[in-house]
Amino acid sequence: MEEWRRDEFLISMDKSRVDIPAVTKWLATESYWAEGISSEIVAKAIANSDVYGVYHEPDGRQIGFARVVTDHATCAYLCDVFIMPEFQGRGLGIWLMEVIWNRPEMLSLRTWSLATRDAHGLYEKFGFETVTNNRWMARRLRTSYLP
Repeated sequence: MEEWRRDEFLISMDKSRVDIPAVTKWLATESYWAEGISSEIVAKAIANSDVYGVYHEPDGRQIGFARVVTDHATCAYLCDVFIMPEFQGRGLGIWLMEVIWNRPEMLSLRTWSLATRDAHGLYEKFGFETVTNNRWMARRLRTSYLP
């Protein structure tokens, strides 16, 4: 599994390391997009996506998360991105996006999409633009596979 370290933090793609109860609790009670989601649905979503867990190394606690739904060939949907409030303001969200964005297989994708109500500034740093109703954002990297 791929891992990245910075100071006392770790980002890991190891699905077995994801604290499903903690991710479920945050999504179900703190997010506006997955209010009331069950742990069964979260577990199924994790099983069928690329996941990025953010961990505080001194205690191993999961403090952030992101999920990418992708075919690894043409498109990706970024979702369920969060950093727990007590760890916000340390650049962890930007670092998480850099890790996701800079993986070689992600760089070749033609289209990315996401939905957000309040994090446009973060995603604009990575080339996303609002495309509809001020919530959906997209980034087209290429329009054709022809040379």
